[in-house]
Amino acid sequence: AKAKKGSLISTAGARAGMDIVVSKWVGIEGTMIFAKEKEAELKEHFPADFVDTAIGFDRYLSVVPEAAVATQSSVAAMHDVTEGGVFGALWELGEASGVGITAHLDKIPIKQETIEVCEVFKINPYMLISSGSMMIGCEKGNLLVEKLEEAGINAAVIGRATEGNDRIVVSRDETRYIGPAGSDELYKI
Repeated sequence: AKAKKGSLISTAGARAGMDIVVSKWVGIEGTMIFAKEKEAELKEHFPADFVDTAIGFDRYLSVVPEAAVATQSSVAAMHDVTEGGVFGALWELGEASGVGITAHLDKIPIKQETIEVCEVFKINPYMLISSGSMMIGCEKGNLLVEKLEEAGINAAVIGRATEGNDRIVVSRDETRYIGPAGSDELYKI
């Protein structure tokens, strides 16, 4: 994506102190794939309209709308959340930018359908392919969230870039260090 000044916005632009914003919901592509490929199996666990809703997640897979909003704002880094899910994307953003990351699990936007489908298959929804979700590093995350929501795009500030190299996800009293994305959870099924 190109910013107003004509410079490229890459994954490598985040700096310590910046907010980390995630658009839409993590795991939507993986949820949609499972719903399409394992429709009959999922309908043994859930009502048909639940599975149909998950199949319809394909309408969220483009990140062009949020990129358009973000490039009109003061963003420093953008990264499409794909294989390896949000945990992989957090590590990739930190690695490319040379910063640490502290993210809060309870702030990561996720659809209930994703949680339920991942429970059926016993996989981690935060390590599931998440195309359609964009990770953005910027100075004023709450302002960007407002602009995205004005454009009809769900978004949330999930954490901050930090000094050092530690990339962590905090959940209540537990801290999880994350590393490079391994095999996507999708491949387990």
